[in-house]
Amino acid sequence: MSGDSRLLHFPISFFATVMGMSGLTIAWEKAEAVLELSIPVSQGLLIATGALFVLLALLYASKIASHPGAVRGELRHPVKLSFFPTISISLLLLAIATLHAAPALSEGLWLVGAAIHLAFTLYVMGVWINHTHFEIHHMNPAWFIPVVGNIVVPVAGVSHGYTEISWFFFSIGLLFWLVLFAIVFYRVIFHNPLPDRLVPTFFILIAPPAVGFIAYTKMAGELDSFGRVLYYGALFLTLMLFTQVTKFTRLKFFLSWWAYSFPLAAITIATFVMDERTGMPFFRWAGIVLLVVLSGVLAALVVKTVAAVLRREICVEE
Repeated sequence: MSGDSRLLHFPISFFATVMGMSGLTIAWEKAEAVLELSIPVSQGLLIATGALFVLLALLYASKIASHPGAVRGELRHPVKLSFFPTISISLLLLAIATLHAAPALSEGLWLVGAAIHLAFTLYVMGVWINHTHFEIHHMNPAWFIPVVGNIVVPVAGVSHGYTEISWFFFSIGLLFWLVLFAIVFYRVIFHNPLPDRLVPTFFILIAPPAVGFIAYTKMAGELDSFGRVLYYGALFLTLMLFTQVTKFTRLKFFLSWWAYSFPLAAITIATFVMDERTGMPFFRWAGIVLLVVLSGVLAALVVKTVAAVLRREICVEE
């Protein structure tokens, strides 16, 4: 298969790998601060994540230039459409990861990421409202990404002084999380099961309440009742999905496996925040266990993804 053919089929969902790596980076940053670790694992992860984003951005820019029709097809696709905001979310996560090491860079990434994400949200919702070909079986947890991704904005936004803008984005994400959450459960309970390729997206259910907890606690400045509802909701969803682990491990590898990564990172970071806010040993040990699981999952995802790329199983016609 030629390089041009592989570029033609380069999937927008590849940017989910940056979200996963960014989540791991931020989780290790939090762990290093909470556990007072002297090994700066997060620094190496940040460099790798930044390089990965630049590489994928250049490849997708090449696809836009060489195969604009294929990109337009993804923008109309009922599933692939939802992955375009992974680009802006990646920028927002890199803004969080560089918040302390490079504040000026962080603010620049945040401003660009927030603006692009708002544009993606408006575009995707416009497509949803005016569509002529979407059906209930197209619905899956990946549909959370465009609108619920707004919840990520306040995490760095508050630190940069954009408080009201942060509340604006948080409100969008929270409102549509509840709407889409109900539709997703209706779809999985009363309709055919998700195809194997999309089953890993169930883990995306964890991300909205987990990231929502982190963002809300940062904006509120304290741990209150609503924050606890968000955290324990995310914790329950994590436990529920862990009970299905045998189902997930039997699946053939797809790029969608990266849906495991960022949600696991989100609940890990949220658990360390609970440790900071409550001082209860349970949350510290739970955070450590989740960090170990997260690191193991990411290591496996990297190995499997590289192996799939070398075997030319990715960037092929579906």
